[in-house]
Amino acid sequence: MSSNSQMKPPRDRFEITRDDVMALADYEKIRGEKRKAIVEAKKNRRVPIGPYAMFYFESYDTMWLQIHEMLYIEKGGEEQIADELAAFNPLIPKGRDLVATLMFEIDDEPLRKRVLGSLGGVEQTAALKFGDFEIAAEAEKDVDRTTAGGKTSSVHFLHFHFSAAAAEAFKNVQGDVMLSISHQNYPHMTMLSAQTKAALAGDLA
Repeated sequence: MSSNSQMKPPRDRFEITRDDVMALADYEKIRGEKRKAIVEAKKNRRVPIGPYAMFYFESYDTMWLQIHEMLYIEKGGEEQIADELAAFNPLIPKGRDLVATLMFEIDDEPLRKRVLGSLGGVEQTAALKFGDFEIAAEAEKDVDRTTAGGKTSSVHFLHFHFSAAAAEAFKNVQGDVMLSISHQNYPHMTMLSAQTKAALAGDLA
């Protein structure tokens, strides 16, 4: 693994390459510092909606950390590096989109089964609304996360794709930005904080 301890400069933050992966011994030296910094940054990228749903808006930094944590925990060597890059690079915003992990966080197992069993297709109902724009989320198609019986997964990976005009409007929006889920069994919405709007605007080139 590369011994380079620096992440890419902003202009190159659309993809993590093999050269960006640190040697485990080097990563161990900065692990505490990096985890602390990214946990702090995540505070402005975490958006709760309703009683159970949480959106985690991903970035180059969150995926960089996730890859290194997986390698640190599993120690799968070179083969694992390729697998982790393939798995997590699609979740890095590419300059004209926002990417979120949507999680339904329910500790009580009977309640979790009951709620998820009523939310089939929920991944198709998320949207961002601001000004004259409404950006519907598109779910990752790697796995069908809603069963034929109408049960959904507790984890979904969503992309919000922006036109050039929508991206420019989002970066300069002065009014409210609403994040919503319009599923009939989970109709909830929330307004993004100023800090979250600023953090997400930085993902749009």
